Amino acid sequence: MNDIISLSLALAVGLLIGVERGWQERGSKEGSHIAGLRTFGLIGLLGGIWGLLSQHLGDILLGFSFLAMAVLLVAAYIVNRSQAEDRGITSLVAALITFSLGVMAVKGLENIAVASAVVTASLLSLKTRLHHWVETLEQKEIHAALKLLLISVVLLPVLPDKGYGPWQALNPYLLWWMVVLIASLSFAGYFAIKLAGARQGIMLTSIFGGLVSSTALTLYLSKLSQEKKLQRIIAAGALVAAATMFPRVMIEVVVVNPKLLQVIWLPLAGMMLVSYAYAWILWRHKGEVKQLKYQPNNPFELGAAIRFGLILAAIMLSAKGIRTWFGDAGLYTLSGISGIIDVDAITLSIAKMTTQSLPLEVGGKAIILAVMVNTLVKMGLILFLGIRLLKKYALPGYFLTILSGSLVFLFY
Repeated sequence: MNDIISLSLALAVGLLIGVERGWQERGSKEGSHIAGLRTFGLIGLLGGIWGLLSQHLGDILLGFSFLAMAVLLVAAYIVNRSQAEDRGITSLVAALITFSLGVMAVKGLENIAVASAVVTASLLSLKTRLHHWVETLEQKEIHAALKLLLISVVLLPVLPDKGYGPWQALNPYLLWWMVVLIASLSFAGYFAIKLAGARQGIMLTSIFGGLVSSTALTLYLSKLSQEKKLQRIIAAGALVAAATMFPRVMIEVVVVNPKLLQVIWLPLAGMMLVSYAYAWILWRHKGEVKQLKYQPNNPFELGAAIRFGLILAAIMLSAKGIRTWFGDAGLYTLSGISGIIDVDAITLSIAKMTTQSLPLEVGGKAIILAVMVNTLVKMGLILFLGIRLLKKYALPGYFLTILSGSLVFLFY
């Protein structure tokens, strides 16, 4: 009975991929393509049958059966390529994958087989979108992606995972891992704007731009405020960008020390909700919506990553030393100063300290303080760079956000 279920699963895997292939080639003439719905279903079933036979005749049979299937498909491809408009080998490769998944379905790897079939069908269905996305890629973005992979996949694993320096505060592996984390978040925000399109609107761009740099986006929106008709929308976008910093900080904390989230989530969530709510009130009366021409800088620069790593190392060392010499008050002072420049570095440093000797409550208050100072910096950008009408709409939202955080901070 179990064999029948496994074979049925192998058939279903083939039919799933076959549905996608059949739909893609629905306009082709009968017999002008390698395989359709029925053929893919049969290929999956054939893989399942050979998988069952190999249990009795030996696994080497699978190698010969896969080779025979490959030869058969290549021969069919050669015969039909003169009739096909698309001479790619996508369907051929998909058929070999289907055969392999059919084998996996009867070899005790049912979950992997089903998941792989879904991923395969999804990837095949995204042909047009993926091709369009590749065509829109710029050389700097490809280089940035390769650099990110270089520092994460190649460099990170070879770094020593132990402490160096005073108080053993500097761990090369941990430092660079945090650099990779921040670079990945910024990278994701950059491509979210690129894929969705910065022209989709200020609010959408503010959400994704906040992942890259909420301070930089606030600065941009402040300069954009010369167009008086957009003041409500710009104010709403600035508040949304500022609010996006709060979930970003929570993500960083969860990755380093999930227990710390229990301490900071309430005040951060409160400030986030206040900021989003006020932005929504402004957005309701947005009037004319203007498309935004905003694009962040290069998604990843190795020099910027190294600079962030040095800043992070300096803050980690300072945080350890200041708390040793001056106690918790000194750590709060460092958090406030660091919040003026960069929230990520102090957040990661303190989160790591809470995994060692720093109490969660002290670490949580230090992070909240840094976040509030950084919000004050964004408020200052609006105050000094925005025109009068922008200040009228945006400053009350910042004030309420900081007030809510202050109340929680004082009575937390």
